[in-house]
Amino acid sequence: MSFQAYLDTIEDKTGLTPRQLVDLARGRGLDAPDTKAGVILAWLKEDYDLGRGHGMALVHVIKKGPKIDAKHVGTTGSHRDESDTLWLDGKATRP
Repeated sequence: MSFQAYLDTIEDKTGLTPRQLVDLARGRGLDAPDTKAGVILAWLKEDYDLGRGHGMALVHVIKKGPKIDAKHVGTTGSHRDESDTLWLDGKATRP
């Protein structure tokens, strides 16, 4: 599953766009540099019933923003993405 596909599935499951979830995390102070992934994962599990794989996709976006490593762009295989910048504003508005 590509990084973007993880985020799209999270949107389907929670009804919230990735950007909305990032904003909620910021409101809780979970974007602080010293926040451990486990704390974010626990919040996502408790409030949204997200598992570790989907949660880690959001951890990346919360902690590092929408850019991903270019090694995943344009490659073959199940983990490839179309762009090195993830779309956070919802599937319906993706260009």
